[in-house]
Amino acid sequence: MTKIMIVDDDEQVTVLLGKLLAMEGYEITAVNESSEAHQIALSVKPDLFLLDLMMPDPDGFKLCRMLRADSRFIFTPIIIVTALDDNDSRVVAFGAGANDYITKPFHTSDLVERIRKLT
Repeated sequence: MTKIMIVDDDEQVTVLLGKLLAMEGYEITAVNESSEAHQIALSVKPDLFLLDLMMPDPDGFKLCRMLRADSRFIFTPIIIVTALDDNDSRVVAFGAGANDYITKPFHTSDLVERIRKLT
């Protein structure tokens, strides 16, 4: 079973995404404190990350860079899931190592398709 780690400081978002993706057959780990995400990822060993960008320190850009700097996650797909819909944020996210970028609100089917392509 594919393991997905959702990192978003909004608990409602992690609960909703977690339920939707669990119904699709994914094993979900939800993290609401971005400062704990890297440590939790070391024990969970997710197959894919879903990261929000607008979080307290570290924000999603920094967390993405931190994950990419760790040899254990250098090839683990990262999808940014954010409300930021500007080109600069996209450029910075891809520069930080993101594999894909989807803006809120989105259709669940779009997110599931992007996950399937990366796992």
